[in-house]
Amino acid sequence: MFAKALPLTALAALLALPALAQDRIPSHCVALAQAPGMEVLHHASFGAPLAEDRVRIRYIDHATFVIETSGGLVAATDYTGYLGTSDVVPDVVTMNNAHSTHWTSRPDPRIPHVLRGWDEGQGPAAHKLDLGEMLVRNVPTDVRSGYEGVRPNGNSIFVFEAAGLCIGHLGHLHHEPDAAQYAALGRMDVLMVPVDGGYTMGHETMARVVRRLRSSVVLPMHWFSGASLEVFLDEMSAEFEVVRLEQPDIELSLRDLPGRPTIVVLMPEGL
Repeated sequence: MFAKALPLTALAALLALPALAQDRIPSHCVALAQAPGMEVLHHASFGAPLAEDRVRIRYIDHATFVIETSGGLVAATDYTGYLGTSDVVPDVVTMNNAHSTHWTSRPDPRIPHVLRGWDEGQGPAAHKLDLGEMLVRNVPTDVRSGYEGVRPNGNSIFVFEAAGLCIGHLGHLHHEPDAAQYAALGRMDVLMVPVDGGYTMGHETMARVVRRLRSSVVLPMHWFSGASLEVFLDEMSAEFEVVRLEQPDIELSLRDLPGRPTIVVLMPEGL
């Protein structure tokens, strides 16, 4: 099911390809994936060549992932200003301000596109950024405020459409999406899910969201201890395969998504 490395001949061929900007492969957010299996390249790290129909996702820390396309586009989720010790400047970053661990007030000024996911006093955040090879859009949700209050549109679920895939990041989700929000999201092929069990939502409600979005690959995030992660995995193990990878990266394409929904546990590591 999992391939450990590219053959040297294939890797050499990929390295020989020119790094050209590419058009986006159309996504199918409402289509059911029926591919037979999923391939993970264990030794292909950030910056290595990617086939045109693949994306690389790297878990940085907490709620931050980096998504990389074959044409070299880089997106970072819930960006806090830190991606590691390497001087990597993403093309686009998304942020949510439920907590300081999901945003920064001083993003790197070299970043061309900084997308804030909360209402800054002018109404709900509304993003639809077309970068050619990647489309980034958002669906606003509310967040809790104080003991019983609600701050409308304080979070966004960001969706990244690239290589034919719909990749969703739930951000700091505090409530189950309503019917209109589910409809705006569509199917998520890959879903980044907070599994803390309380700071966002309880495991039972979060599991219901994951099932409703019919995601083929679920990437747990926002787990403060191994305990909360294990509770989530136990909750989902009857319906989802669970794959634990001792690595931060995974490569995916639409054609080799798993036939059975799979939770892939990545180990966070900066660039």
